[in-house]
Amino acid sequence: MTCIVGLVEGSTVWMGGDSAGVAGLDISLRADPKVFRNGDLLIGFTSSFRMGQLLRFRLRPPLRRPDQDLFHYMVCEFVEAVRVCLKEGGFAHRSNDVETGGFFLVATEGRLFSVQDDYQVSEFSRGFHAIGCGAHYALGSLYTTRDLPAEQRVRLALETAEHFSGGVRAPFTVEQVGPACLTLAA
Repeated sequence: MTCIVGLVEGSTVWMGGDSAGVAGLDISLRADPKVFRNGDLLIGFTSSFRMGQLLRFRLRPPLRRPDQDLFHYMVCEFVEAVRVCLKEGGFAHRSNDVETGGFFLVATEGRLFSVQDDYQVSEFSRGFHAIGCGAHYALGSLYTTRDLPAEQRVRLALETAEHFSGGVRAPFTVEQVGPACLTLAA
């Protein structure tokens, strides 16, 4: 299920997501969005609506020290807060001493990060990324539309994913976040 698209344009990150809820061969349109704000963060998720609900309503992202690199913060402090949130919320899974969560994108301070189910944090040099069953279609669209405005590229990527994937459905939510930061005051 799902297609979540993130695109960096200057110091702004655009993110869009579909509304499909998929269970086996059944599909429904959900009213609760897969792309939302949590403080200064813009988050878009796949994997589970429960995980998305925890990230939206229960996660309290820690503040970043002014001298701390943003990627370091995401890998250490942010992901640790996510792990605790998902574990306490009953979502994190443990098997063979390996803990897993789910897949989601995070935009903050003009940058786009992907968090995978093993809590690995990725940042891609190409300036865009997509996750979910429609990701490959969306990535192709983003690559071929690089001369168009950002919001249009995100919408076209989602429409392309919907056209080719049975697990992606409109309506689409598209949001943007600017360069605000989550640092502690000096």
